[in-house]
Amino acid sequence: MTADGLPMTRPAPGLPARVRIHEVGARDGLQNEQATVPTDVKAEFVHRLADAGLTTIEATSFVHPKWVPQLADAEELFPRLTGLPGVNLPVLVPNRRGLDRALALGARHVAVFASATESFAKANLNRTLDDSLAVFAPVVRHAKDTGVHVRGYVSMCFGDPWEGPVEPAQVVRVCAALRDMGCDELSLGDTIGVATPGHVRDLLALLNAEGVPTEALGVHFHDTYGQALANTLAALQHGVTTVDASAGGLGGCPFAKSATGNLATEDLVWMLRGLGIETGVDLGRLTATSVWMAEQLGRPSPSRTVRALSSKDQ
Repeated sequence: MTADGLPMTRPAPGLPARVRIHEVGARDGLQNEQATVPTDVKAEFVHRLADAGLTTIEATSFVHPKWVPQLADAEELFPRLTGLPGVNLPVLVPNRRGLDRALALGARHVAVFASATESFAKANLNRTLDDSLAVFAPVVRHAKDTGVHVRGYVSMCFGDPWEGPVEPAQVVRVCAALRDMGCDELSLGDTIGVATPGHVRDLLALLNAEGVPTEALGVHFHDTYGQALANTLAALQHGVTTVDASAGGLGGCPFAKSATGNLATEDLVWMLRGLGIETGVDLGRLTATSVWMAEQLGRPSPSRTVRALSSKDQ
């Protein structure tokens, strides 16, 4: 550690020079909170994240309030976030109605949320896997027709709580379908945190072999078994340059009870900084933001880096 409390830089060969962090704390991180987080707090959270240097901040979801009550204030929240210089604000849209609501407020980056398995498609989307893809096709098509960037989330890419291990070929089938629809990028989700680095490398290699380029892929790891950073490093070694993370390690998945927290953005930034990989993120400001958010939620941050750095300030 350096005198200013940051990691010493020791670059490793074969890694990207820069990584884009896709910050999901304000949407994925908060959606599972039982107590309603005030809209003012959510808006300040996003502004603080932007002030820390994050340039992609997933803001909210235009899903029916019955399914995710925490995000029922999307129409109120999103207008408070526009105008942040140099910041993209993706929003989740489950169907055409959700897309129309987002477009009406000026959203230019949207995401659809698919599953690699039948069981999770039925639990999360209340449809079969193929039926859910059929619903997304016109949503993606209309978004692209209006010049909007579309991300496709693919959950359960490595394991499913009902089905067990997921075959890479099944993930590739769903990813190929989303690419054929027109999705600009795909996020590979380890929803229950069971992936290991060899599995990550194998899936990425198979996706490339089937025509999905590395530059179109991002990774979204959960830290259920402490493997999120190891899996991220495997993805970086393959050439992936987009990594999803949640400030303070907030979040999980409300539809998969075995899913624990997301990879903490601070833990990711600490590792990337040590490897000499640029992110544009100020780790001190980001840590302060997560400490502040933890105070709003009434519990400490699960991020090891947040706990370590904030304890030094006391």
